[in-house]
Amino acid sequence: MAVVSWKEILLLTGLVVGCYWNSLSCGFVFDDVSAILDNKDLRPSTPLRNLFLNDFWGTPMAEERSHKSYRPLTVLTFRLNYLFSELSAASYHLLNVILHAVVCVLFLRVCRSFLDKTSSLVAALLFAVHPIHTEAVTGVVGRAELLSSIFLLAAFLAYTKSTGPDHSIVWAPIALTVVLVAAATLCKEQGITVIGVCCVHEIFVAQGFTLPMLLDTIWQVLQGKDGFPYAVLQTLLKLIVLVISTLLLVIIRVQVIQSQLPVFTRFDNPAAVSTTPTRQLTFNYLLPVNAWLLLNPSELCCDWTMGTIPLVESLLDLRNLATLVFYIFLGHLAYHSLRYRHSSAKTVIMALSLIVLPFIPASNLFFPVGFVVAERVLYVPSMGFCVLVAHGFKMVSHKGQLKKISWLMIGVLLTTHAVKTFHRNWDWESEYTLFTSALKVNKNNAKLWNNVGHALENQNNYAKALRYFLQATRVQPDDIGAHMNVGRTYKNLNKSKEAEDAYLVAKSLMPQVIPGKKYATRVAPNHLNVYINLANLIRANDSRLEEADQLYRQAISMRPDFKQAYISRGELLLKMNKLTEARDAYLRALELDRTNADLWYNLAIVNIEMKDPSEALKNFNHALELNPRHKLALFNSALLMQESGEPKFWPEANRRFLIYVEEEPDDANGYFNLGMLAMDANENAAAERWMRKAIGLQAGFRSALFNLALLYSQSKREVDALPVLDELLRHHPEHIKGLILKGDILMNHKKDTQGAKACFERILGMDPTNVQGKHNLCVVYFEERDLPRAERCLEETLALAPNEEYVRRHLSIVRSKMAAMSAAGQPLSSATTEGATTSSKEEVPQRAKEGTEEVVEGGEEGRGANAVGREAGDEKNERKSSTESVRGVGVDQSKSLDSSQSDKQTKVKSTKDIKDIEKKREAALKRLEEIERILSGD
Repeated sequence: MAVVSWKEILLLTGLVVGCYWNSLSCGFVFDDVSAILDNKDLRPSTPLRNLFLNDFWGTPMAEERSHKSYRPLTVLTFRLNYLFSELSAASYHLLNVILHAVVCVLFLRVCRSFLDKTSSLVAALLFAVHPIHTEAVTGVVGRAELLSSIFLLAAFLAYTKSTGPDHSIVWAPIALTVVLVAAATLCKEQGITVIGVCCVHEIFVAQGFTLPMLLDTIWQVLQGKDGFPYAVLQTLLKLIVLVISTLLLVIIRVQVIQSQLPVFTRFDNPAAVSTTPTRQLTFNYLLPVNAWLLLNPSELCCDWTMGTIPLVESLLDLRNLATLVFYIFLGHLAYHSLRYRHSSAKTVIMALSLIVLPFIPASNLFFPVGFVVAERVLYVPSMGFCVLVAHGFKMVSHKGQLKKISWLMIGVLLTTHAVKTFHRNWDWESEYTLFTSALKVNKNNAKLWNNVGHALENQNNYAKALRYFLQATRVQPDDIGAHMNVGRTYKNLNKSKEAEDAYLVAKSLMPQVIPGKKYATRVAPNHLNVYINLANLIRANDSRLEEADQLYRQAISMRPDFKQAYISRGELLLKMNKLTEARDAYLRALELDRTNADLWYNLAIVNIEMKDPSEALKNFNHALELNPRHKLALFNSALLMQESGEPKFWPEANRRFLIYVEEEPDDANGYFNLGMLAMDANENAAAERWMRKAIGLQAGFRSALFNLALLYSQSKREVDALPVLDELLRHHPEHIKGLILKGDILMNHKKDTQGAKACFERILGMDPTNVQGKHNLCVVYFEERDLPRAERCLEETLALAPNEEYVRRHLSIVRSKMAAMSAAGQPLSSATTEGATTSSKEEVPQRAKEGTEEVVEGGEEGRGANAVGREAGDEKNERKSSTESVRGVGVDQSKSLDSSQSDKQTKVKSTKDIKDIEKKREAALKRLEEIERILSGD
């Protein structure tokens, strides 16, 4: 066997790079979204063992909705990509290009075992540039084909070394072959077919049998005329080992899928559910269709399902002629290659084995698969095709008069294929370009219209998306998913009536229940989401909540293991304030999937609503154990710990908020709550830094501005507080606490009684019953020496708050002072000019910061223990779930709770809060004594 030179390796690698370098600019499209973007198995937080428990798409193999594609080694390479570059598509495409180059080199090495040096290089060059490979190379999920092919070719090369120089069996290569076959199968199922290729090579190439010789030998043995020759016995022993190994791999594979085939709908593969002879005629017609794609890859399409290829329903259909011609040609090649022993026959039989055997699992001839035609499954069969072309080139080029023409034709073929491949790569740049290019080839596939609509929907171009979804319903009127997409788009366009009508049409197309037949086996699990979508739509109307609940229960009755129905029903029950039932719904969903972090998170939200913060924290922690970077669980659990008032929780709350801001660096709420934690811990510098960060991200962030001003005031930096308060009041001119704090600073520190007076008057203009603003205005009148007005003001304040003893005492003091001044003949009112102030000795502190006020728990004005206390954030503390989306049919992306629930937060009055209140009360009493002393003085 001739080795591959470095020049040939560089030539093949250069050609692959030249054809596929533009694929590095492509994104994740089509199946890449499910396999990469939505696949949790790629995340480092997911245990590695999950790769061997879940299918290619990250769905547990035990679940009925699983695709049953078991390819853990392929997923492992995706995970390595994620480890180095997370979701940077370029790195995934780069690795695919490298793997394709490796396959080309290995294929060249394999070709050298039955082709001459030149012909094998031609085969490898054609394989490198063939346009049919763009789906396998440029589509990231095509890596399954690439990896499986590497191990498949390596297994074949290992097997070719299993015969020693003395024709004895060398077992090490055979053992290596079995290991490599297992690896190929763990990359993609068709890898196991290399065993058949090895058997063909052993019998017809290595041992040199022809079919007549093989039949004659078997006949002689059966008649007892002769025993098996020693060489035949050795061959038989090797084949027995290969077959037993294959059977073991098949048994393991069947155990992995738990003896269940995946559920496909008639839309995925219409012929699979057709009757005889339509099914057989159509499946056989697909063979020449695939052969034509290899011969003439001019019109390539990413999706051949649904109505792409109409069913062959009659023997009189002219397309049956193509099937007949295909079988005649294939039979002719097989007959001549099996009849003769010359090298040409051996080359053809190896080419046919590479074409036929790897294609069998995808052929639909023995069991149905989830597609009609898929270009990427032709990756390995195209090797045999390339061998046939190269062998034909060899035969023609040896004829002198045709040598130059044959080289010219090969050159043109390689050039045109390379150009086609390069241009085809651009189709995979985005989902929109991919599906619009497919519509140019085929307009009878509703799925393509749907997917162009999805691409436009992702761009928020709902009006244009709707046109494509409606066209999908016209192309395939019974496509449930298309009607669901129409409904969802109408909903996004705020056309609820039209959305409901579309969902009702989809619901009417659902298969009817047949007594005695399991419903789940007759319908795609995703189609049941029509009940979820319809219920999500109508529950926006509070008068139809029971109707929505009935739809959820109907979906559950059809599939008791329908996890999404329990999740959505739990959300509805929470909205209906049926907390116990909501909790039970989530617990039932957790019985079906205890590894779902979103479910634990939603259960924690129910616990919060049930006033059980300790249980809520436990469930938040469960969610974070499963997904340590679950953003909502991080935020809300940290908020819960922060609001508990227990200092022991603060470090962990701080850590979670820090992780949250790593995940959501543009969310001001995370930085705001870090600032609040720092204020709790008296870390003023850190608190200022976090508040400034929050304000920088969200201009006019009310709570951050107010608490930053309060922080400055408490830190004796009143001058710094004033511009912050000015910004707060510019954005929120009716912010009463901000006005109180500003008035306090203006009067007590800036000696600007007129400015303070304006603040308090603004408060009373908005709320004439505000006791704090009214009392502080009374103090301003006292500062202005207008005792009669101060008296009237205090009387009015007392009428507003008759139980406030300090107001009564202040009124008594003012009256006493007025009596004393009258007796002394002094004027009771000294009209002050604007800006007049009293001496510092008689400075009267406002009650704004230090009076004995009520505690505001959780409401709009937040968390403080006093009138100008700290203010809770404009949090986005939404208690919501991550409703699972279903690609292609479009489950509505609804929040766990509707907007009426979105701004709730746990209201906890902590021991620390109570102690702070008592301290404030003590300070207030001292200040009241000081006020009384000043008011009583001369």
